[in-house]
Amino acid sequence: MIDGVEVIPLKQIPDERGKIMHMLRSDDPHFEQFGEIYFSVVYPGVIKGWHIHRVMTLNYACVHGTIKLVLYDDREGSRTRGRLQELFIGESNYALVKIPHGVWNGFKGVGVAAAIVANCSTIPHDPHEIDRLDPFDPGIPYDWSLKHR
Repeated sequence: MIDGVEVIPLKQIPDERGKIMHMLRSDDPHFEQFGEIYFSVVYPGVIKGWHIHRVMTLNYACVHGTIKLVLYDDREGSRTRGRLQELFIGESNYALVKIPHGVWNGFKGVGVAAAIVANCSTIPHDPHEIDRLDPFDPGIPYDWSLKHR
């Protein structure tokens, strides 16, 4: 795991009407502060990334479908610098992933349906505190292709 990244299993409460999917409460021990919440839709096989925030902490939960979430620690002085972390989150592995500022992240839609990712960030979007890279930039040593294991 990358230092400062938290993966918190989330509750789903099903009944005959549907289900409730918990995400984040202000009294959770891992809650910092509320900035904004938004939803990102990603189609199967599409990659959204790389991006990094200077100030914002991300709180991702995939509420529909499945994504491959990849993190890369390039923080100066971090004990996990140079480490990659790959997570598959979604309906079958419903979890909140808390990503501290300074960690590169990107995700890819996997499966046959579009995925919906919710982010409850600690600050409102600010285009001046985010940097982006092409998903295939060689500065991050990750291969997004399907791995037949």
